[in-house]
Amino acid sequence: MTDMFADRLLVSLVRSTALAAILCLGTLSFAHAADDMAMSPAPGHGEFDDSCAMGLADGQMVNTDCSVNWTDEDGKVYCFSSENSKSAFLKDPAGNIAKAKKFLEEQEAKAASGAKIFTDKDVNARVQEVLADRSKDGAFVFHDPKLDTDLNLVYEEIKIVRGMEGYGWFANVIFHDKDEPKKQYAIDFWFKPEGQDLTLMDIRVQKGPKRDGDGYFMITRLPVAWWWLPVQEHPGSIEGARAWQVMAAINDYIVENKDDDGNITIKDDKTGEDLKLQFVEMHRPVRHLKNDGDYFACTDFRKPGSKDEYYDIDFWVDEKTGKLKVNNVKVHKVPVQEDGVWTQVDRYTFEGMDFDETL
Repeated sequence: MTDMFADRLLVSLVRSTALAAILCLGTLSFAHAADDMAMSPAPGHGEFDDSCAMGLADGQMVNTDCSVNWTDEDGKVYCFSSENSKSAFLKDPAGNIAKAKKFLEEQEAKAASGAKIFTDKDVNARVQEVLADRSKDGAFVFHDPKLDTDLNLVYEEIKIVRGMEGYGWFANVIFHDKDEPKKQYAIDFWFKPEGQDLTLMDIRVQKGPKRDGDGYFMITRLPVAWWWLPVQEHPGSIEGARAWQVMAAINDYIVENKDDDGNITIKDDKTGEDLKLQFVEMHRPVRHLKNDGDYFACTDFRKPGSKDEYYDIDFWVDEKTGKLKVNNVKVHKVPVQEDGVWTQVDRYTFEGMDFDETL
């Protein structure tokens, strides 16, 4: 199916440390789908050094144990991170193999350009720096915006490091509560390469503890952070931007506009007031206006110092510059107190808007 020279070149590429550093996308799903995945016996060795063949075709590197695999008629074995990836690959095996090899060739060229190449070891070291900087009395102190409380956590291990070209690196780290070791958390650290450094962008809870009799187990926090969504999506399978890409652009905007206290100031277009708000979470679906092509998504913000005063803020995103960028921010819902209870009241509705929903 391919010539021997190309095969030798690409095996060398995927085995190189520099290449593996560029895009090491994890094999976990954002919920429990991976736990229920139908598994087949892993072969001794797969093509592309056991990287997910569909991931490579999509421009991502996904390390696998090759327990999900497919054997071509020429005897070569290809590995996949999930049955979904395998199914997508088998729609056009020859075309996807060609895309995977082209992607790896492009990565070798980038690695040879002299740019700083980060590895999972760099990410691991950066996580430890953040922990050292934010720890007090032997515990990592993290303010959980959803619970609006400080978590005092003890580090256990870095479970997985993964990355997406152009979006950054993501370390999923396991902790337990300082006072109740049975209560475990999975915390995501998002870093972006900037020159010679990895800049911390955000920290979010991916899984939190749920009581089960005398113990606890971890459950996925909903809604999930956008960087878990590409695990089950394949670029090229959906026209236009995908939900996670729009959400990534919004998250970038929020992070870039945070003050030292972690709050963002939003202009209320109705009252003219500057609202200082704390970002809590972002929701799906992402909506796509059919007329002008803009995307928008709803996000929850809370008034600092209040447990119950929530604002629903819409971020509008376009691609007019060739890159997804926030072009407008609107107050969708405002908190109003009625009989001592805070509720949200619409400033506007989506009635009359012609849009698609991008899940």
